[in-house]
Amino acid sequence: MADTTFRLRVRYGKTGRLRFLSHLEVVHGLERAARRAGLPYAVTKGFSPHMKISFGPALPVGTAGLGEYLDVWLRSYVASEDALALLVGASADGLAPEAVRYVPDREASLGAILTIAKYDVVLEGGPALPEGLRSSFAAIIAEGVLAVEHKGKQKIFELASTLPKEPVVSTDGGRTTVGLTVRIGERGSLRPEALVTAALTREALDGRIASVTRTELLVEEDGSWRAPL
Repeated sequence: MADTTFRLRVRYGKTGRLRFLSHLEVVHGLERAARRAGLPYAVTKGFSPHMKISFGPALPVGTAGLGEYLDVWLRSYVASEDALALLVGASADGLAPEAVRYVPDREASLGAILTIAKYDVVLEGGPALPEGLRSSFAAIIAEGVLAVEHKGKQKIFELASTLPKEPVVSTDGGRTTVGLTVRIGERGSLRPEALVTAALTREALDGRIASVTRTELLVEEDGSWRAPL
């Protein structure tokens, strides 16, 4: 790898049918797009050199993302607008970049700085669903903890720190949307569908999850949140 590299941050989406890709498939797809775009990407050192690229927190299969991030290191400078145009032209619909910007190489990794995730969970159900969800969320949060089983293991989430904002329930055209803000980190994060399912089960509510979308990933610093790009 060259001694001097340029760290290009890319915001992209994972939408439509491509929301069913696994994280590894997303990684491979975006790496191929960078190669097709002809970007002068840097490679790692060692016995198995590969593109120097890093990604933000993975999305589960089936969950869409409107503001996902990756960093790719370039051997030579390419104007931001040119790099974006090249990447857009080389990317599949549903996995296309939306914005790029160079960031200092000394900045911590995306996995370290992205600690806030916002989600929209859309549900279908009867007219009593919105008010039932509000009541159920209030009761769950008042208890302070939520136990979630995943792959045969139980994890306990302290909701005071896990949920920096209370869920927001809204309705539009017969559908109910739950807006959730979740704190994420190295130890994992609370999946939004787990909290919504717990709320549905608690009150035996008539509703089912139709879609889950991660709308934003944010950096938390000095008591406020900001976009990483």
